Amino acid sequence: MLQFNFSPFPVLTTDRLILRQVSGSDAEEMFFLRSDHEVMKYIGRPLAISVSEAEELIRKMNDGIANNNDIAWAITLKGDDKLIGYIGFWRTEKEHHLSEIGYALHPHYHRKGLMQEAISAVLEYGFYTMKLHSIQGNVDPLNEASIKLLERNGFVREAHFRENYYFKGVFLDSVIYSRLTPLK
Repeated sequence: MLQFNFSPFPVLTTDRLILRQVSGSDAEEMFFLRSDHEVMKYIGRPLAISVSEAEELIRKMNDGIANNNDIAWAITLKGDDKLIGYIGFWRTEKEHHLSEIGYALHPHYHRKGLMQEAISAVLEYGFYTMKLHSIQGNVDPLNEASIKLLERNGFVREAHFRENYYFKGVFLDSVIYSRLTPLK
């Protein structure tokens, strides 16, 4: 079974980004992300209605880190510590060397290649430091941008579950993408 140690927290850097631990000071930006219709369009969760909901999400993210189960990073631009998005691994199954990747980015930063930088760094960490064998992405089949991002990063479509998720009075589909450990 896998064993993780996220202490000290692994800060990741790319050409334009610093991926750091999410903190309580990120609550306003996290609230924006979780309450914005565009950001949440394909995420089957209710929109956040208060900053306290964002604070609770940050607590859950940091509990996963403290318990060495899951990990999430705040996405920030180099030279500006303000959270513009987040990315991480959750629903980790240590016994199966498997985790699910998830991410969100402020709409102002869409289509600039920033999530590509973030996902590259996080996938490298997941495969080579965490020693994950498989990383999955659970995507709304209408979320073309997320699907293209996953495919560009070597994820393969493995399943399409019809009406397997109930949200706001409607049954929604889910598509599962997966990527296995790359050979070195």
